[in-house]
Amino acid sequence: MKTSNSSLLRFLFIALLFSLILGKQSVASENAKKFKIITTVAPITNMVQNIAGSYADVIGLVPDGVDSHTFEPIPSDIKTIQAADLIIANGLDLELPTLILAEKVKKKETVIVQLGNRTLNKEDWQYDFSFPREHGHPNPHLWMNIQLVMRYAEIIRDSLKELDPRNQEKYFLNTKNYLEKLEKLDQVIFDCVKTIPEKNRKLVTYHDSFAYFAPRYGMSVIAAIQPSDFSEPSPQEVISVIKQIKQISVPAIFGSEEFPSKVMQQIAREANVQFIDQLSDDELPKPPNHSFIGMMANNMSVMTKALGGKETCTGNIDASNSQF
Repeated sequence: MKTSNSSLLRFLFIALLFSLILGKQSVASENAKKFKIITTVAPITNMVQNIAGSYADVIGLVPDGVDSHTFEPIPSDIKTIQAADLIIANGLDLELPTLILAEKVKKKETVIVQLGNRTLNKEDWQYDFSFPREHGHPNPHLWMNIQLVMRYAEIIRDSLKELDPRNQEKYFLNTKNYLEKLEKLDQVIFDCVKTIPEKNRKLVTYHDSFAYFAPRYGMSVIAAIQPSDFSEPSPQEVISVIKQIKQISVPAIFGSEEFPSKVMQQIAREANVQFIDQLSDDELPKPPNHSFIGMMANNMSVMTKALGGKETCTGNIDASNSQF
């Protein structure tokens, strides 16, 4: 009888020990799990990375240097989307092929968050030369306006909290730190624009990326060269832009390194102005400033110098990323 009781106690002790070990392993496994967040364009990807930090795996589908408007997902993207626990896109029709595919292949429970659609009401959407109202697709470049990016950050934070409440305190802390950086960037952009002579606070760009930027910071978009079908402009359109530039007397017009345009060079020669091909709306600069904030700081430095302002106005911007 004693032997039987002793064996039973031994069995119960071993069972309890195994239960504790397995419980710890289960907790450790749960703690080690990282949710997969799929994003689209590089600026959005970088925002999500800064807010998610090291607590989620963030994968951007649109490679650096690829036109986000014409990007088509490739077959290997299907597996990436199928593994997603959350999909965060800009919205406003920017990523239509990707979102159509995602709706077909994603897990049923995976939520798609369209930041732009949650940030602006339809009556506040902008339409312009590259995004005419008659085509029905609004200008999607909300992220060029830092006030709107702050709202993006809050939506990203809340979406991550819903998916992963276990790490919500970290997401809130990362967002607080990121918002502080964005507030500083927002003020620096205002300060940079103030150094530009008032008569030069006008933008002529290749692509209509600054529709939400210009009204926020006291600038005007005079013209954009790229038509709505993303082709080269017609000779008549080129002549019209040259006339506009001569009338308003801006010192420089702007393009992008990633999408070189011979037409812009021709327009600059004909109008006798500088052509600066260093602005970016979705390609992040090389390290150490490989971040959305770094991209905007670089844009302001280039733009301010070309328009007669103080190029060192961005010197105090913190373009570093959170650990991820």
